[in-house]
Amino acid sequence: MQDNQPLLSQMNDRTREVFRRVVEGYLESGNPVGSRTLTRNFSEKLSAATIRNIMQDLEYMGLLESPHVSAGRIPTQGGLRLFVDGLLEVDPVTAADREKLDATRLSNEQDLGSMLETVGKALSSITQGASLVLAPKHEAPLKHIEFVSLTADRALVVLVFADGHVENRVFTPPPGLPPSTMREAANFLNAFADGLGMGDLRRRIRTEIQRRRQEIDTLARDLVERGLALWENEGEPQERLIVRGRANLLEKGEAEDLTRIRELFDDLERKRDIAEVLELTEDGEGVRIFIGSENRLFSLTGSTLVVSPYINADRRIIGAVGVIGPTRLNYGRIVPIVDYTAQLVGRMLSGRASE
Repeated sequence: MQDNQPLLSQMNDRTREVFRRVVEGYLESGNPVGSRTLTRNFSEKLSAATIRNIMQDLEYMGLLESPHVSAGRIPTQGGLRLFVDGLLEVDPVTAADREKLDATRLSNEQDLGSMLETVGKALSSITQGASLVLAPKHEAPLKHIEFVSLTADRALVVLVFADGHVENRVFTPPPGLPPSTMREAANFLNAFADGLGMGDLRRRIRTEIQRRRQEIDTLARDLVERGLALWENEGEPQERLIVRGRANLLEKGEAEDLTRIRELFDDLERKRDIAEVLELTEDGEGVRIFIGSENRLFSLTGSTLVVSPYINADRRIIGAVGVIGPTRLNYGRIVPIVDYTAQLVGRMLSGRASE
């Protein structure tokens, strides 16, 4: 994202107020804002002609544009970015919104995924957007691994962790795989998997496969390597990304936007490299806003992503929460809600870890 702050500092107070009022008017109504509308509530007495001249200057600067032949203006993507970075006034989270989010802490969900899904539903309901929750990877050491054949082209790897957590992940096994090979692969892994975390196991498997290449059957080796790619892939399985509230965007989208919004959801469903959502937050804690093409995941949708990481008790970023909405978003309300939700999830996970 480019730094537009020098552009803001070049504006005088009158130009800055015209720009702010156009953006705020557009975000509130979704309609182009005309000069006559601004003259009614302006802080100083200005003619419509003077305001039109200022709006033309802002259009020349690339901050406003005319969507139709009418004299009304709307902010460009660059204008929205400048407004969000330099002029946005953030409202405090209301007591009602805070109460709805806090209520998720009272749910009796024992499973982490279910707990985060409850948070996602609440966030979507409050913001009337689509919520994203990127779940943390499970970091407890492993206790046991099993492979289970489902069909000729589908198999299940069962990961049992030392803290009792169990994960079942479906993958495509090598063709022509007999049950004996699955047992051989599981025995090979369980010989050294106990007590290792996923990252350590990944490194140990590579070493053991090289060292014992002659001992382990070719199909079993292929099975282990495919499982390895599944467990610790750079693109984690999409189950880590919980998306709720798709209907909110479909209901609010203009007719010409609906196809693009559906493409966004299809992309989220297919996307393997969902860790990109978390990578968006790696520059540090706090809320980040990606408008339109600033984030290539949403570049074709005319959407905004407001996202914030959450941290564990060791103050390490382990996941993220966010809201997808149209670029015409109530940023002043949504930004603090996302920030509060991220802090809430961090506290909830820290509380679970201490139990």
